[in-house]
Amino acid sequence: MSKELQVYIDGVYYPKSEAKISVYDHGLLYGDGVFEGIRAYNGVVFKLKEHIDRLYASAHALMLHIPLTKAQMIDAVVETLRRNSLSDAYIRLVVTRGVGDLGLDPRKCPKPSVIIITDTIVVNREDAKAKGISTIISWVRRDAVDATSHEVKSLNYLNSILAKIEANISGVDEAICLDRNGLVCEGVGENLFLVKNGQICTPPADVGALPGITARVVIKLARELGYNVVESDITPYQLFSADELFFTGTAVEVVPIVEVNRRVIGNGQPGPVTKRLMAEFQKLVLDPKNGVPIS
Repeated sequence: MSKELQVYIDGVYYPKSEAKISVYDHGLLYGDGVFEGIRAYNGVVFKLKEHIDRLYASAHALMLHIPLTKAQMIDAVVETLRRNSLSDAYIRLVVTRGVGDLGLDPRKCPKPSVIIITDTIVVNREDAKAKGISTIISWVRRDAVDATSHEVKSLNYLNSILAKIEANISGVDEAICLDRNGLVCEGVGENLFLVKNGQICTPPADVGALPGITARVVIKLARELGYNVVESDITPYQLFSADELFFTGTAVEVVPIVEVNRRVIGNGQPGPVTKRLMAEFQKLVLDPKNGVPIS
């Protein structure tokens, strides 16, 4: 019988079946908190420091004080993996506003809570990377940068959930979200890239998309491989007429998009640029210098 996974909550480890938070926690009541999804590969937590930096930046935007230093948070993540004997894992790091009352006022929450879950995740079907995925452009627009901007990785993901529901109902794998001006923003939990005539484009930061860590890695990798990568506005028409499209993200890594709103992208198969980046990305995640070792 396998040992039950341990979950870190505020410095204490609980068996998965006993890991609980209060119903008065404002993370539950109001989506008031931040999180990170992180991956460990072959005993190394990929880009852990970068994920921690983004977590603290998101918390700063919400005026949420994390009760651990960055170094302490890194140690807690690594120790949780060690306790669960996981060398390949998906890590969900959550910081909530903490326990308060039924009102909105964050001042009623004296102590934020830190939760670390280490497990596995499956977000696409098994052959997604080999065959590519289908998408639709959702009616759900990304919130403006002066609203609940997706630049902050908060616990309020209802915008993405609604778009995902539409993708499910439509019988496709994923949804693509536009900003309020009708320009392409991102997927429900991924950054988006377009390949046209050998050039790689991705939406600019001012559309309010999450500044993806995997996206940043892929941009650097693509430039090192000799590709011209630019940030530029992307319209739905440009999606339809692209040579290649792909998503990037911690959970999906790099995955090809072969259909948008029933329009076939390119020849309907993962393209050569995407396949090259997928292969090179896999080499990067296994390089110990690109993360924090567990042991």
